Amino acid sequence: MLKGLAITPPILGRIAIGKVVENNGKRLPQKDDQFTITSQLQSKEGWIRHPLDEQLRSEQEGKLRRIPIRLLFNDPDLNLRAEYALFDRQTARPLCVGDGEQCKRRTREGMVTLDCPSPEGCPLAQNGACKPYGRLNVVIGDDDPLGSFIFRTTGFNSIRTLAARLAYFKAIAGNRLACMPLELRLRGKSTRQSRGTAIFYVDITLREGWTLEETLAEAQRLDEQRQATGFDQRALDKAAKAGFANGAFEDSAEESADVMDELYPDVPDRPSGTQDAPDAPMTLADKLQAKSQQPTPSETSDSASSEADARASTEAQPSASRQTKRA
Repeated sequence: MLKGLAITPPILGRIAIGKVVENNGKRLPQKDDQFTITSQLQSKEGWIRHPLDEQLRSEQEGKLRRIPIRLLFNDPDLNLRAEYALFDRQTARPLCVGDGEQCKRRTREGMVTLDCPSPEGCPLAQNGACKPYGRLNVVIGDDDPLGSFIFRTTGFNSIRTLAARLAYFKAIAGNRLACMPLELRLRGKSTRQSRGTAIFYVDITLREGWTLEETLAEAQRLDEQRQATGFDQRALDKAAKAGFANGAFEDSAEESADVMDELYPDVPDRPSGTQDAPDAPMTLADKLQAKSQQPTPSETSDSASSEADARASTEAQPSASRQTKRA
């Protein structure tokens, strides 16, 4: 196995809430109030829709807000990987990922492990450059039991809700999370910060028309059937965990460019107030580090006060001299 390359679940398509549109030469995300299931192919108009999109959409009168799914793994952390992520805007490569305790950061000397104070306490995370970033892999349909569709999000509501649901479902199903028939559902809410505008986030629930008892019974039946045929779920989880740990960053360079367009559109190319030396590297890390080393507002005001005092003292000396001559 190639070291440094994260081995991730095979991807058959994407699940998105909205799309990326071009406006005045800039590619900007456009939010939506429904899911879109796409393939991995793009055209000039954007991502090409997967055949499952039309099939499920026709069953819901044109608005795709529920997707029947299963999960690949019993371990919730393998199905949903969430971290703080900082991308280099110019190269679209991951620069730093962390979990709030430790982070892996790409530097001039190579990959290093550092303390992660979360975006609120990190000097490199200014201007919203570092965000929570979650990736959820789910199985749709029965054509490929190991192929998955990926949902990416930087939404705090989606990440928190999905993490809680996966942990709860695993607990009540007796570690049969991968055998439960579930549903990906789009929900909406309004907050004071949204000023009454609906905020949409993703949740995992029981399937439409299923009770909890029916869902648990089906999970137990499928688990027994898999064990009888030799399906080793524990070994699958172990292989997936080793694959994720084989690389520092999960997204490839090609995927990162699309992630930047869709999820990090408001990150500035150059933090305000920074100036690069003629021979300085043009990386985001150097610019953000220069930003963090600038004097604080209090230091700037203190310096300005000192200069003003010195100027006033200098101006006062000729005035005193003139008064002496008059006397």
